[in-house]
This record gives sequence, structure tokens and C-alpha cells, in this order.
Amino acid sequence: MNLVLVDATVKTKDGQIMANLKKEDFEVREDGVVQKIDIFNRDELPLDVALVLDLSDSIGPFLGPLRDAATIALAALKPNDEVALFTFSTEAELRLPLTKEKNKIADLINTFEARGATNINDGIFNAAEYLLKTPPTGRRVIILISDDVGTSAGGQGTRDIVTEAIAADTVLYNLKIPGYNPLSTRFAASMVPGLVNIGKVMDATGGELFDVQDVAHLDSVFSALIQRIKTRYTLGYYTMANGAEGKPHKLDVRLASSFGKKGREYTILAKNGYYIH
Repeated sequence: MNLVLVDATVKTKDGQIMANLKKEDFEVREDGVVQKIDIFNRDELPLDVALVLDLSDSIGPFLGPLRDAATIALAALKPNDEVALFTFSTEAELRLPLTKEKNKIADLINTFEARGATNINDGIFNAAEYLLKTPPTGRRVIILISDDVGTSAGGQGTRDIVTEAIAADTVLYNLKIPGYNPLSTRFAASMVPGLVNIGKVMDATGGELFDVQDVAHLDSVFSALIQRIKTRYTLGYYTMANGAEGKPHKLDVRLASSFGKKGREYTILAKNGYYIH
């Protein structure tokens, strides 16, 4: 039997976090069949975070504030939580493998210069691929830090990125920062075929967008994102399914019927499928 872990954020119809739910309040279905929830907790399992940082031209003015925000936000993680750092501009690359020394992230950001195109596709895919190849220790999250104005589609499309992220059992969060993008740049970007649909990847994995309207709010929004990750519910069950068929199993997380109708009285952010390796 294989253990399946599902992270979930639950919100009221007004967008407020539902913070005091119990195991019996949840229902998890795999391929339409209700499962027995064996594991239930909040922020008890170790966390592996892959930061995916945009280093294209438009991000240059924001690197200094971002370094400071990362220092504050990552300090809120638990001592055993680990963070890796990826960057992307024209190319995507791993800068620092998973480490418990979070201060190294800010130190490294301090050495970067912003230049080149915006290859978001490969940035997300490379992080998911890395997490897939790394033995799991607990929960996994990718945080994309970008102005989300892609100018290069790289080597992977949205479908491949979703598949890789689900296979890696990771959730995509997007810290959207205000890059410097003249109208001509935005127009040119809108004409590039194959750019990743970040919203689709977040929907499939159960992630969220955290929009930074101006640099003055970068610290608070980044910290709010980390806090949201820490306060997600983790649900676990043992499945009889096997990986022979090589296709994803469909997941549906909802609350007990007494809470009303999902999508109307409340919303749940959780991955909608998983692969057995």
C-alpha cells in the first residue's frame, strides 16, 4: 500500500481561512471513492521549498528588497525545513540545493545581477524535476517569484509542467512582484506561443497567487505566503492503487456535507491528482 499526502487550504465564501477544522470535517475521494484519512495535521511534517527566482532584466530594481524580504520570510520556517534556490532568465539553473541554512539564500540573492529573457517555463519545470528526483522528507512547495511576464517558452509546455509538478507531489505558489515592463515588452510577451499558464499549474497543484502591488508591501506579502504554507492541512491515506497504469489518479478534497456545497459555501485549494511512482 502507498501513502498519499494531500495538502489543503480551506476558505469561506468570503475568502477567510478556516483554521480550526478537525479530521472528521474532511472527506477525500480517490477516483470517486471515499478514503479513510489516517494522517491529519498542520505544519508538523518537514517542508521542502524550492524558490524559483526571476532574474530577467525587468526584475533588477527589486533584487535588493527581495533579498531582505526573503531573509524575514524564510526565518519563519521550522529549523528542519529545507530551501533550494533556482533562478531563471534566458536559462534556468539550480543555484543552491536543499539546505536547512536559510540565510544562504539571501546571501546568494545579494550576488545576482538581472539580465536576459524571462524563461518561466523552464524555471518551474526544473524545480519540479529536482524535487521529483530528491527523496521526499515531507511536504513540497515551489514558490515562483516573478513579474509573470514571460518572454521565452523554453523547452516545456504547460501540460508537461503540470505533469511534472503532480509527479513531484509539489504545490506551486506565485509571489508576483511588480517588474519594470514597458507596454512594448508586455505586448511582445503576449505574442510568444507556448508560455506557461501559471494559473493552470496553481489550480492543478492547489497553490495560490500572492500579488505584491508595490515594493513597500513585499515583506508582508512574502511573509503571508510562508504563513499560508505553514497553516495548510495535511491529509494522508493509504491507497490500494498501483502505478502500473502510469496515469494520474483523480483526487477530490471536500468538507462534510454539514458545511454546505464546495465552491459555494467554501473553497478548497488542493491538488487534483497524483501519480504512484
